[in-house]
Amino acid sequence: MALRRSGDALNFPILIGDIGGTNARFAILVDAYAEPKHFPIVQTADFENIDEAIQVSVLDKTSLRPQSAVLAVAGPIDGDEIDLTNCPWVVRPKVMIETLGISEIVVMNDFEAQALAISALKEESRTEIGGGIVREGASRAVLGPGTGLGVAGLVRARNMWIPVAGEGGHIDIGPRTSRDMEIWPHLTPIEGRISGEQVLCGRGLVNIYRAICTTKNVEPAYSTPASVTDAAIKKGDAEAEEAINLFATYLGRMAGDIALIFMARGGVFIAGGIFQRLIPVIKKEEVRSAFEDKAPHSALMKEIPLYVVTEPLAALVGLATFARTPRFFGLETTGRRWVA
Repeated sequence: MALRRSGDALNFPILIGDIGGTNARFAILVDAYAEPKHFPIVQTADFENIDEAIQVSVLDKTSLRPQSAVLAVAGPIDGDEIDLTNCPWVVRPKVMIETLGISEIVVMNDFEAQALAISALKEESRTEIGGGIVREGASRAVLGPGTGLGVAGLVRARNMWIPVAGEGGHIDIGPRTSRDMEIWPHLTPIEGRISGEQVLCGRGLVNIYRAICTTKNVEPAYSTPASVTDAAIKKGDAEAEEAINLFATYLGRMAGDIALIFMARGGVFIAGGIFQRLIPVIKKEEVRSAFEDKAPHSALMKEIPLYVVTEPLAALVGLATFARTPRFFGLETTGRRWVA
């Protein structure tokens, strides 16, 4: 395998892919100026591995032959075999180069892709919650509940945007109000603790809902994130509605914590399909209040913008932005770039 520098240009056409725990989204960039050619979203459970998914859902559907690939995966990247956190797929770039005819592959964390997206997100692709002032060139941050809870930062240095990935979704989260104190003992922990991801993802929403039912001696009527959400949207189910409201409040709290960690004066962005769907029913003022309630820095928090990303394919937007001009981004690709 040859060595390449992080900012070296990629050869077109470029396959871009956002691989989460449940869904995989693919597109092809023909050149630096073309809009991506998108392919239907696929379920990871429908394919044995990513190689099969790319072959069947992309390569068999087009005459375009990608020369390079930029892939975002939901999991840490360490070595030539990359395990996804909430999916049985293992990404093996060396094998993909041999079997799919792609000469170069860059792999990044899925929330690095979300961070890249917020470097160039259009105004119509976001909804603001509350006020705040965008400081141009200041750090930004993104978090998003989905199959898990992703967190990343975006910092500006040396005229480049630099995504900062991590596993921030697994930090501890604790009770704050008297109602929280009632609910917390009934949340299902992970190895004895409540992490952000235990309450702020699809299964986390169900976790909150079940805990609420327990405190009220009510038998849970729903067992999936979609069914809890549907019940809350339709109104009339008190436990589902409270679960949605608390989910949104807890997400606002954590967004505020992430804002402080990154000093994100450029804004904090909530990504992911779950929260997009909740926008019509959540109490935005409560989300904003939870975001700002960070004594002794509440005054600082009032100045930081909070957005919901409404672009459904934001990660692909971020991947395309990077793929067109890698030199504009300080994405370290050592150990994450494979060349035939």
